[in-house]
Amino acid sequence: HLTAVTPGPVSITWGEEANPHLTTTSFQALSSAWDPAYLVLTQPPTMLTAGSIHRYTEEGLTPIALFQVSKNYRSVIRACMEDMHQAAISTRDSALQSQYSIQVICTGPLLLRLLDWVQLHICDVDNMVREVLSSENPSKHKLFWNVVDIFVLQGRMDEARHLLSKEAIANPTSMNMYKILDDLMKKMPVPSLGNTQTLTEMELKWQHWHEECQRYLQDGTFASNSHMESICKILLGDENAILEKKELMTTWYHFLVTRLLYSHPTVKPMELRFYAQSSMDMFLGEESSPEPLDTILMAAFEFELHQVIKECSVALSNWWFVAHLTDLLDHCKLLQSHNLYFGSNMREFLLLEYASGLFSHPSLWQLGVDYFDHCPEYGRVYLELHIERIPLNTEQKALKVLRICEQRQMHEQVRSICKIMAMKALRNNRLGSALSWSIRAKDAAFATLISDRFLKDYCERGCFSDLDLIDNLGPSMLLSDRLTFLGKYREFHRLYGEKRFSEAARLLLMLMTAHIAPCSFWMTLLTDALPLLEQKEVIFSAEQTYELMRCLEDLTAGKLNRQKFQDDDVETMKVEMLRLALARNLARVIVKEGTLEGS
Repeated sequence: HLTAVTPGPVSITWGEEANPHLTTTSFQALSSAWDPAYLVLTQPPTMLTAGSIHRYTEEGLTPIALFQVSKNYRSVIRACMEDMHQAAISTRDSALQSQYSIQVICTGPLLLRLLDWVQLHICDVDNMVREVLSSENPSKHKLFWNVVDIFVLQGRMDEARHLLSKEAIANPTSMNMYKILDDLMKKMPVPSLGNTQTLTEMELKWQHWHEECQRYLQDGTFASNSHMESICKILLGDENAILEKKELMTTWYHFLVTRLLYSHPTVKPMELRFYAQSSMDMFLGEESSPEPLDTILMAAFEFELHQVIKECSVALSNWWFVAHLTDLLDHCKLLQSHNLYFGSNMREFLLLEYASGLFSHPSLWQLGVDYFDHCPEYGRVYLELHIERIPLNTEQKALKVLRICEQRQMHEQVRSICKIMAMKALRNNRLGSALSWSIRAKDAAFATLISDRFLKDYCERGCFSDLDLIDNLGPSMLLSDRLTFLGKYREFHRLYGEKRFSEAARLLLMLMTAHIAPCSFWMTLLTDALPLLEQKEVIFSAEQTYELMRCLEDLTAGKLNRQKFQDDDVETMKVEMLRLALARNLARVIVKEGTLEGS
């Protein structure tokens, strides 16, 4: 969890989401048990990291903005971990989960940040408190002093005093000891965000308070109550007394924070590394060796950010953490630009790797697009390569991919997707969908092929399919001559259906004489002229009739066509009927025009 509060020197702390039974080995469990897909699907809005960072940078890269992004990360991760815990994904024997966070904070109340961090990540205390307080006699509960000790170890003095008050009520003989201990805990100097006292004043108050605690301990004030005496020793920063509560702290970095709280409350950021190393050695002892998480924590305390990223990359099975961590560090200007051999920096490299992993997931690939968008060097190239590999299983998914490509002016990918979908639709004999995709791809050759299929189907069935599409082609029909013919031929049928015979006749003749109709369709066009030629009212003029005659002769004049008509009685009959109809229409026109001239 990366937190920028104000500009200035920074310190880094790192922690684990733990319960009283959790050790650093749970860090290894994270790499195998925690699927980032669960995290992203649970809280998708916050996972648009690059997008949210980009929004903040447009408004001005302020520490408050980065702090808000950082808080979002922590909230999402905790929510997901709680859900996973409720689903019994982990048990006491197999580590629950691991969470580690980095806090970049200003000089000043560093201890408060460390205490917040520890209190946040010890998740089993509240359950213990509820169990104790719900009992008939809380002070007699077997976990009573454990809860008090945990509160003291975490610096939660108000809660500890509240529980101790129940002990005082239950045992009046210990009232005097309780009042003294309560007073010591109440007066303990703790740095606060709103306090304007200087570091010297804080140290002076601490020294006086520390001497008072020492005096009571030496006087044997708490000698009759081992629990209160132990708490007084903890307040004095007695390392042996604190280590006796090792099982309650579970981790060496909890021990570190408790040790700093009661021994070095004014610790400076650059001093953390020394206390961290000694705390780890004291807590682990010789019987256990550092875990991967311990190595990462020490690198963080030493401000070796590149080493932190490297160790996390090795220890974790996915790129979620290192990608987002590096992104935030880069925006905080804490990660020196580290160019890799192929020209990109570390931030972009890790984001590219993480986004590439998202593209292999059936439902998270769309989030990968947002990450690629914020990789200025190679993001577009990676996106183009990955987009082409997305299986277009459904038309809905294809439309999503297409929209992404269109928004980014990825014209080649747009054409490729449309061609693929058009071919799939054509294989399934969905001509309307195929034509729509080919028009979207601006593929004239494929549009011509599909138009021919429409015309072929019309010849076989006598009607058009997908009339809504053909009727609304608009300017798209200009993509190819064959598509233009298809649209205009459908318009001819519409005019004929509306009994606008003169307009239909002109359009039919135009289709014949413009040579955009396939030769195989000429006989169909001439046959369509028969009903117009047989109308009571003369539709075709003499000139138009001559044009139709010429078209018929051109059709039958070819050697191959002549042989075809000779061998096919139906075609021969059609030709004879057309010649007769044309001759009769011409005679009617001549009579009509002669009558008009005579009058």
